Amino acid sequence: MTAGGDGFAAVAGGPAPHIPVLGRRAVEQLNVHDGGIYIDGTFGAGGYTRLILETPGAQVIGIDRDPRAVAMSADLVQAAAGRLTMIEDQFSNLDAVAQSCGHDAVDGIVLDVGVSSMQLDNAERGFSFRLDGPLDMRMGNDGPSAADIVAHADERDLANIIYQFGEERHSRGVARAIVKARGEKPIETTRALADIVGRVVRSKPNEIHPATRTFQALRIFVNDELGELVTALEAAERILKPGGRLVVVSFHSLEDRIVKTFFAGRAETRGGSRHAPQVERAAPSFTVLTKRPEVADDAEVAGNPRARSAKLRAAERTAAPAHDSNAADLLPHLPSLSDIMKGH
Repeated sequence: MTAGGDGFAAVAGGPAPHIPVLGRRAVEQLNVHDGGIYIDGTFGAGGYTRLILETPGAQVIGIDRDPRAVAMSADLVQAAAGRLTMIEDQFSNLDAVAQSCGHDAVDGIVLDVGVSSMQLDNAERGFSFRLDGPLDMRMGNDGPSAADIVAHADERDLANIIYQFGEERHSRGVARAIVKARGEKPIETTRALADIVGRVVRSKPNEIHPATRTFQALRIFVNDELGELVTALEAAERILKPGGRLVVVSFHSLEDRIVKTFFAGRAETRGGSRHAPQVERAAPSFTVLTKRPEVADDAEVAGNPRARSAKLRAAERTAAPAHDSNAADLLPHLPSLSDIMKGH
């Protein structure tokens, strides 16, 4: 993708290395304007940021927990000439990051939830079963890796993680096979794990790889992706100005369900029924802009297969106070990373 328009194109430094899924629609929903402050909470290769910076005078705070992504943004930061600030952090801290940059409120936030193509295409990161590499999967440099979880989680916890986060029907069989295999030798590479899963989960031609759901589940668990998403949504609610926009692009049903439920709860206006006592509700803090999620058209899917499963939801902040946290209601009940690693 090459930056266009009259704003950032002249200083964009050539083509972007990444095509942001539903990029144009996301930026349209952000309602970007001159002088606005925007957060790209999942910077990656900077695709959304480049589109935002096409509007003259718009400023972006880019956040990524991956130090490699931050390091690779140096040329873009220089080209933006003071309109892009890059921060290495988790997007769940986006309100604190904005405040540290001198902004008590922002005009828009975009989140592209999940693993980036840069990470998938790097064998050393251990995200993909297509490329043999260390079984890592960490988006940052700290905390337990996928290999640690595979080595230390008990069979029941493994099965629950794979079922809840991967929606894998054969989760018990996969967990049983992992525990048996690790008793013989450590499972340290992506290929070793994929082979174990492939002996339990069978797939037909043209179906997804048998290990897809197990790898997805471990990646989500290792990076606490769903917990991060809920915390980020609540942080966005605190830092957005009235009229500010929150746009989220998600890639599987677990993420999309959380975003949909969060927006619906924050936009809720119903009281009690005539058969039940009146329920006192906080004033709506968001107005939902997408009654149904927006999806990529055939042309975008043809050019970028990753867009096939993408769903975009957007909402606009009202002037009402932020609601109390309801994270526990949005997340599945599973052991934490520290629980799994206790004693190891």
